[in-house]
Amino acid sequence: MGKFNKSGGREMPELNTSSLPDLVFAILFFFMMVTTMREVTLKVQFRAPQATELQKLEKKSLVTYIYVGKPTQEFIAKMGSETRIQLNDKFAEISEVGAYIGQEKSSMKEEDQPFMTVSIKGDKETKMGVVTDLKQALREAYALKISYSARKAVEQ
Repeated sequence: MGKFNKSGGREMPELNTSSLPDLVFAILFFFMMVTTMREVTLKVQFRAPQATELQKLEKKSLVTYIYVGKPTQEFIAKMGSETRIQLNDKFAEISEVGAYIGQEKSSMKEEDQPFMTVSIKGDKETKMGVVTDLKQALREAYALKISYSARKAVEQ
């Protein structure tokens, strides 16, 4: 019978990791392509009104959005069902709009501040009185470039 030698232990061969960086970059590229970054979580209902004469905004980095509409189902119990204004991720009153615009202007470069555009994303059921009050508050904050978000009307 043969004698088994256990004293000369065998070593585990090294794992080949030469293709690991390719795999990591492929997975990273996949997640970069399928992930979308959401800046604001909508807390108000927003169904864009229809319009016929539309124009795209040039520099999206100079646009500040203000959402106007009724609160979503999860916030109706807390906020009620009347029209609300949303600035970034929180509900606000008309009196807070001036401070919000000042904060947004201060976060921009000084040479871009005169070109700041405020886009009002108002629900199609929003009363015009709320929009008029909002426009007045924007005038007082010297935010004079205002646009309204809408979708193209379907031609029949």
